[in-house]
Amino acid sequence: MIPTGGTLNTQDMETVAATQPSRTWRLDVERGRVSGFIDGVEAVKQAVFKILNTERFSYLIYDSSYGFEGHGLVGKDRMLVQSELRRRIREALMQDDRIMDIERIQVEFEGDAARVQFTVVSDFGSFDMEVTQGV
Repeated sequence: MIPTGGTLNTQDMETVAATQPSRTWRLDVERGRVSGFIDGVEAVKQAVFKILNTERFSYLIYDSSYGFEGHGLVGKDRMLVQSELRRRIREALMQDDRIMDIERIQVEFEGDAARVQFTVVSDFGSFDMEVTQGV
């Protein structure tokens, strides 16, 4: 039997869709375990770590907007690498709707690697991150 006479309050549904929680499992990368939960700024930090350590287009489980395009920069001109790293990091991280901006992106070259430092501005607060990319 199909129930009749019910109504849906679509305004409530839109509010739920717009404000998804950020609570997620805590990944203990060093031990290779999942341990407890995190929320807020810690969940965003973990999301940033995961995004920047997942090669974009390499895993069918993720859609084409998830991950970081780290390949293709080896042996390129340093000015191009610097520009591309800034663009690629911003593009990868801005896919997360909790992240509002990426600020103060600095790229320093150390031998065959580029160290990128930047500030992530999220709904839960700002934090500094650093990533090293082979070039």
